[in-house]
Amino acid sequence: MDKKSVLRILPFALFMGFIGIEEGVRFLRDHGLLSLTDRDLLFLYPIKAGLVGLVLILLAKSYDEIRLRDFARVGHTAISIISGLGIFLLWINMDWGFATLGDPQGFNPDAIADDGMRTFMVATRLAGAVLVVPVMEELFWRSFLLRYVIDSDFSKIDIGRFTWPSFLIITVLFGLEHNYYLAGMMAGAAFNALLYHTRSIAQCILSHAVANLALGIYVLQSGQWRFW
Repeated sequence: MDKKSVLRILPFALFMGFIGIEEGVRFLRDHGLLSLTDRDLLFLYPIKAGLVGLVLILLAKSYDEIRLRDFARVGHTAISIISGLGIFLLWINMDWGFATLGDPQGFNPDAIADDGMRTFMVATRLAGAVLVVPVMEELFWRSFLLRYVIDSDFSKIDIGRFTWPSFLIITVLFGLEHNYYLAGMMAGAAFNALLYHTRSIAQCILSHAVANLALGIYVLQSGQWRFW
């Protein structure tokens, strides 16, 4: 695997690796091999988001497909924002039981008694969801894997090139990454479509960030922690 591939896989793999660690810790705890509470596990998120964010910053110069000048195209930027809000609205209405993997518990800040620590954890969660996850995921799914499915030498494939196999494969896999898998497939299809229209990873990151920010605000206002 070449360097360009590794650089786009690494942040995503690190993030998913932490999720694996969390599940492993829960398994050990549930079998009496560790004495930890769900509250203790909450503190893994700041470490996860912080490390992945640091990796993205250190490797930022390698991601030349993220072009901030793309935001100067006002029409595309407006579509990105509107699509992000639309994805959010659909997401919170697609939490059907048959479309859910497992039993999502989400992040409930009420489990943290200390006000200062609770504020820190909420801020960390929002920052991770808005500033880290969209960059990490769009680099992996839309920049790397969507093109890799077309050709293993993905860098020679133009950003936003459409093929049915790549569209369908990434839509399904992106959905299966989430507990609400049908909502995830909807979002994956929407982000793919946005990429085909704008030819911009930056616009996909913006749309993803808007969707996650809207979801975060909704969760904090409604207490629907399962969406977090």
